[in-house]
Amino acid sequence: MGKILRINLSDRKTSTIDTATYEQWGGGHGMGSAIFFDLVKDKTIDGFDPANVVTIMTSPLTGTIAPGATARTEMQGIGVQSSPIGWFTRSNFGGRFGAMMKYAGWDGIVIEGAADRPVWVDIRNDAVQIKDASSLWGLDTWKTQDAVWKEVNGSTDFKDWFEAGGDGSWKRSTQRPAVLCIGQAGEKKGRIASVVHDAGNAAGQGGFGGVWGSKNLKAISVIGTGSVAIADPRGLLDARMWVMKKYATQVDNISSGSIVNRFQKGWFASYPMPVDIFQYPQQSRPQGCMGCHAGCRLRLPNASGNESKCIAFDAYQYYDLFKHSSAALKREAIITGNYWLIAKYGTQTSASYRAPDLMQQYGINAAELWRGIKYLTSLAQLGILGPGKSIDSDLPFESLGDEEFIEVLTRMIALREGVGDDMAEGFYRAAERWGRLEQDLASGILMFPHWGLPEHMPIPGQTEWGFSSILSDRDVNEHDFNMLNSLPSRYLSRGEQPPIDAEELATIFAEKLFPYEGNTAMLDFSTENIYSENSAKLIAWYRHYTRFWKQSVLYCDFLFPDFYNGNTPDYRGFVGEGEQKFYNAVTGQGVTFEDGMERGRKIWNLDNALWTMQGRHRDMVKFADYIYTNPLESVAGIYRPGKENGQWKYIRVDGRSIDREKFETFKTNFYGVEGWDAQTGWPTRSTLEGLDLGYVADELETHGRLRT
Repeated sequence: MGKILRINLSDRKTSTIDTATYEQWGGGHGMGSAIFFDLVKDKTIDGFDPANVVTIMTSPLTGTIAPGATARTEMQGIGVQSSPIGWFTRSNFGGRFGAMMKYAGWDGIVIEGAADRPVWVDIRNDAVQIKDASSLWGLDTWKTQDAVWKEVNGSTDFKDWFEAGGDGSWKRSTQRPAVLCIGQAGEKKGRIASVVHDAGNAAGQGGFGGVWGSKNLKAISVIGTGSVAIADPRGLLDARMWVMKKYATQVDNISSGSIVNRFQKGWFASYPMPVDIFQYPQQSRPQGCMGCHAGCRLRLPNASGNESKCIAFDAYQYYDLFKHSSAALKREAIITGNYWLIAKYGTQTSASYRAPDLMQQYGINAAELWRGIKYLTSLAQLGILGPGKSIDSDLPFESLGDEEFIEVLTRMIALREGVGDDMAEGFYRAAERWGRLEQDLASGILMFPHWGLPEHMPIPGQTEWGFSSILSDRDVNEHDFNMLNSLPSRYLSRGEQPPIDAEELATIFAEKLFPYEGNTAMLDFSTENIYSENSAKLIAWYRHYTRFWKQSVLYCDFLFPDFYNGNTPDYRGFVGEGEQKFYNAVTGQGVTFEDGMERGRKIWNLDNALWTMQGRHRDMVKFADYIYTNPLESVAGIYRPGKENGQWKYIRVDGRSIDREKFETFKTNFYGVEGWDAQTGWPTRSTLEGLDLGYVADELETHGRLRT
């Protein structure tokens, strides 16, 4: 769109940044990192410091019909959730905010400073006003959006026309503005507070809700009546038809909505029903982000749980299912360790749908609650947490699984009531306050393995995910290689054979791992190989791909990359071909897949330089003790491709833990692959200059944190 909105909350002034200045970074994350580097002189400040800059960036594909790329938006800045410090970090959300920002004529928003009292930002095309938010302060995210809609539209009904205006012309719309806002958790500067848009699109990781609260920023509203120019409209339509006909699930060939069928077909599909929700006690229909074909979220007649999915449900759904299922079913699940029995046959109540709504309304990070509730339950069972206990709390554990418990818990965290004041700091810091951090990390009841953040995927089983997370700033939440365990595990755990053997699955993935294409050893997840240079190359590819194609171009993580696709005769997806088809049709730039990978390497190096300036050193890159001592458990089995006795097969990866000394070997291998200093993990001048980042090397050298 040509310009980025720059907002200084301290003096309530706005200006613009020419997008062309940062065009080389592609969009999204790349632009956000580059802008942050330029505007923040002291990279060691705390996330609550007014000098912290928060960027909210789109990509060239945002607001177009490029599948899975219309709606994603990237938020960056110094976070407040991680430990020992708040790293420069990122979060990402969908919905319609990014597209509406583009239609208003903006490629992104840069937030600087802090207001002296609560404010919200009203954007109507090119007209921007910073308004008093005293009447909004104290409201949850849903009520805040209702109030803003009434202020901007005069009503909250889609059918009503109103003048969007902005540039002096008569421009009308029936759309409500897209509003990004914080709830009470953010107002109280909670370190696990999220920023929420519409019903359930949240920038959860990083604690950006608390950062907004420290800036006295309640909301940003944007309405636009413009459009996005496309370099090659016919090429974009052709690309969409190509991918739909060749790779997407065909509506006349949907055999079932079962999870096994979904994993067989691959990620890139139009789902016949929402995913990641165990049961459907009511009639539901799919709901998706703006312009998306997948519709992976549900919409129910009573509106409960709308737009939430995955961990927002998982955080509490298990407790609801387990409490309200029969004694015989619970006993069988415990004996066999197969909790999918509960998921499949258990009884689910309204608590499963009320829980994510509460998280979204208060603006609380669902991932923290997912692992946090488990931690609280363990402490209660040990007799440590409860009324009059060493951790005094009146949480109603007798109601665990019902609505009452989750209502009390979320309110306590959001408003910092009682022990909720500790939990609002994040469960890692809460454990530290309670004097239990080291022992609970050692035992594993506190499942926070890296940077004080909650575990997502099991690290010994999905090493590329876990190793990437500790080398980054947060749980990466990138599903690029999940098919390597999801496909075989779903079949083999049922006593069935996968549709493809291990060597062929590894070959399909390896074919697209530029610049290491064809190296199947990168996909060997045997215990001997996960610490090797080949494993380091896989994770380097993973970091570079996601930094550009996912977080800068902003393709949906759930749909990209499409390695394995059960809709094609040879099971091969469009990764390496599809990404640039859409990007080039929109931009006309002629970027190759390999060009994108190299841009991703440049962005990844810039990010590592920022962490280095913040104080990171190789010696800090260590997992919590339980990752090294507690073997990964699974009754049904977790399988991945690997070699045993020189032969490819699907091997069981549960039952193992991470070896401390061998992980140090892996780090050395990884730093070598990236061209970083092996002793410190810091970037080197030669690597940075080779990526045209000499100015970054100069700043690192000024602070004594550069290796030659």
